[in-house]
Amino acid sequence: MAGAAKVQGCCADTGPGYATPLEAMSGPRETLIYVTCVYNGTGIEKPDYLGTVDVDPNSPTYSKVIHRLPMPYIGDELHHSGWNACSSCHGDRSAVRQFLILPSLLSSRIYVVDTAKTPRAPSLHKVVEPTDILRKTGLAYPHTSHCLASGDIMVSCLGDKEGNATGSGFLLLESDFNVKGRWEKPGHSPLFGYDYWYQPRHNTMISSSWGAPAAFSKGFNLQHVSDGLYGRHLYVYSWPDGELKQTLDLGSAGLLPLETRFLHDPSKDTGFVGCALSSNMVRFFKTTDGPWNHEVAISVTPLKVRNWILPEMPGLITDFLISLDDRYLYFVNWLHGDVRQYNIEDPSKPVLTGQVWVGGLLQKGSDVVYVAEDGTESQFSVPVIKGNRLRGGPQMIQLSLDGKRLYVTNSLFSVWDQQFYGRDFVKKGSHMLQIDVNTEQGGLTINPNFFVDFGTEPEGPALAHEMRYPGGDCTSDIWI
Repeated sequence: MAGAAKVQGCCADTGPGYATPLEAMSGPRETLIYVTCVYNGTGIEKPDYLGTVDVDPNSPTYSKVIHRLPMPYIGDELHHSGWNACSSCHGDRSAVRQFLILPSLLSSRIYVVDTAKTPRAPSLHKVVEPTDILRKTGLAYPHTSHCLASGDIMVSCLGDKEGNATGSGFLLLESDFNVKGRWEKPGHSPLFGYDYWYQPRHNTMISSSWGAPAAFSKGFNLQHVSDGLYGRHLYVYSWPDGELKQTLDLGSAGLLPLETRFLHDPSKDTGFVGCALSSNMVRFFKTTDGPWNHEVAISVTPLKVRNWILPEMPGLITDFLISLDDRYLYFVNWLHGDVRQYNIEDPSKPVLTGQVWVGGLLQKGSDVVYVAEDGTESQFSVPVIKGNRLRGGPQMIQLSLDGKRLYVTNSLFSVWDQQFYGRDFVKKGSHMLQIDVNTEQGGLTINPNFFVDFGTEPEGPALAHEMRYPGGDCTSDIWI
């Protein structure tokens, strides 16, 4: 790996990460977490930045932002992130988890951040310019980044420079972060792009489909769903050669399929995708005769409401993850405001084991109410944390390696934040919460002592999105 620094700990005698997902569960407790923080769309003319948050309960700066790395440009919309190397490279002693990859959803820049030299104060290593990406691949709007065992980095891209979804595909970066080209074979690009996950033992990669950047970047318009500007498909590729083998039409039960995860056990041939607008968790699986199929595994019932833009409100599942032992699945309902835990030891029959409300449009004190079958109006009780009324709804989540702590941020995408939660939310900024997890019987409890307020940032209130641990986590690392 180019420019690799010497790293101690779990990777000292092997490659990065852990040999197995279960081994990762015994890794060290997290002490730092990196968070993508956005000023784009807030009215604050400052660059987005990578925040470093202290999550060590024995530290004097616990639950504080201890470092901010501003990007060199304004208007990026930092969103998701990934590593230059992860557990898929565990067998390669030359590989080092040193660089965090930060695709900018709107500007199409990709930033490479060195986290190994000074983990508490990362530094900018390189900028991959959108002109270079466009010239060599025609791709724009980069989103999900994963490292490959080959040393390359693969980034899903959601469209072409005009924001057409038909221009989506998969960007390959070399280990020195030069643009290598597209991953998929010519003529095998998906109709829409978003997230992806690969499962090498089954020679398969599956990707999902949000929508056309020209549509979602302006805010959500329900008519655009009928107009075909949003996705409802999963794309099944052969791995690693990039041939589109199968397209799964999820229909009305699978509108806006977003985050996509296989079970962590690399021998398993099943996984899930969260379908935001339909508010269903869809399970995909390999059939006995070879092709892949799908079924609705969990359905969140839309709530009848008053004082909202529609008579019914979907939960809007915008993020989910799976514990490293493949025992529990967690997801958020960004609009309803709850975080859920399901036991998925039988992936075809998830069982609800925990639920907690941490915001949403239906919390007590808001204008919107939900209406029960008998006509009574109600709202959900949401706790006050360290004197702070919780704002927005649960959006991105990250789980500790041992599965006992779940971190939650509340910004989805700046223009959608403002559309659904109003200008007041953007003015006050994001926060991060931590939820304690009962891993024995199941159950979720908000930690009353943890509250990271991005509304008090030095340059003004910021919007916090995805979170990453320096040593990898259950949404960054893939086992082969």
